[in-house]
Amino acid sequence: MGILEKIAEIEREISRTQKNKATEYHLGLLKAKLAKYRAQLLEPSKSSGAKGEGFDVMKSGDARVALIGFPSVGKSTFLSLMTSTESEAASYEFTTLTCIPGVIEYKGANIQLLDLPGIIEGAAQGKGRGRQVIAVARTADVVIMMLDATKGDVQRELLVKELESVGIRLNCPKPNIYFKPKKGGGLSYNSTVPLTHCSEKLVQLILHEYKIFNAEVLFREDSTPDEFIDVIVGNRVYMPCLYVYNKVDQISIEEVDRLAHRANSVVISCGMKLNLDFLLEQLWEYLALICLYTKKRGGKLFWSSRTIHDCASYFFQCHRIHRTLASQFKYALVWGTSTKYSPQRVGLTHIMEHEDVIQIVKK
Repeated sequence: MGILEKIAEIEREISRTQKNKATEYHLGLLKAKLAKYRAQLLEPSKSSGAKGEGFDVMKSGDARVALIGFPSVGKSTFLSLMTSTESEAASYEFTTLTCIPGVIEYKGANIQLLDLPGIIEGAAQGKGRGRQVIAVARTADVVIMMLDATKGDVQRELLVKELESVGIRLNCPKPNIYFKPKKGGGLSYNSTVPLTHCSEKLVQLILHEYKIFNAEVLFREDSTPDEFIDVIVGNRVYMPCLYVYNKVDQISIEEVDRLAHRANSVVISCGMKLNLDFLLEQLWEYLALICLYTKKRGGKLFWSSRTIHDCASYFFQCHRIHRTLASQFKYALVWGTSTKYSPQRVGLTHIMEHEDVIQIVKK
């Protein structure tokens, strides 16, 4: 029996099993086995075949955004509208066959936008170059899931299922669980909150499935067995996602209102160019970027701007300018909302805010 057949059999058994107190250990073991088989499925093949054309593109700009969705939902049209890159758009499916990059210039930032080929159901198992598309999506800072508003919620549910099966967790925080394998001493199990989903016996059974018999586990929140398995595997990617419903000009106003009020959702129409400016504002918030202005010593004019991630310190900013600048850093002068007065002399650990003006003084 191949890996795909084993995965399908376990998924059928999970759907057949009634969820109650008596079956929670059995379900936990099934989920652990399912995660193991899916990880084996994603491992690269050892057979030496002919190498094809490269799919990923070099990361550039201040952030990377991946456009994913089913074929013919408007991804290429969206890329052509938001950037200066022309991506071929047509009325037939699979118009885009490779990754096409573009750059969005917004608030002084260069945001790399990737138009990925449409994926189909079963992409996690490799159908329709699905593995390559999802591998590129894992490297993005934000995922824009382009959906056809005329298809309801079917596309969203299928895409979320495909991404979760390959270890991409959308719009959810990383589980607050401390896990450390040890060489001996058995299992050390503790929790700082009451647990309703996991017990010591279930944790031990899941660890035994992964051939781990000595470990230290500390739950700092009431986590599920799925979240504990994610911590054990350790290769999960947690990223924000914007669900963008395109073609809203073809549905009723009541349906538009329902989709617009869903969490993490934006409604647009690429054909009529509706609500694209609001989508850019939402994307900027999800990227959590701030714009900084650098000032020459003794100069009056601000000569350049830099965009970095929010809650960044001067140590990170120095590395963005040059890798040796942090070791030569003496102090910095700051004008802006992150200081009590302007200019204020600060060190490497100072946290900057949006549109601060900085002047770095070297030793």
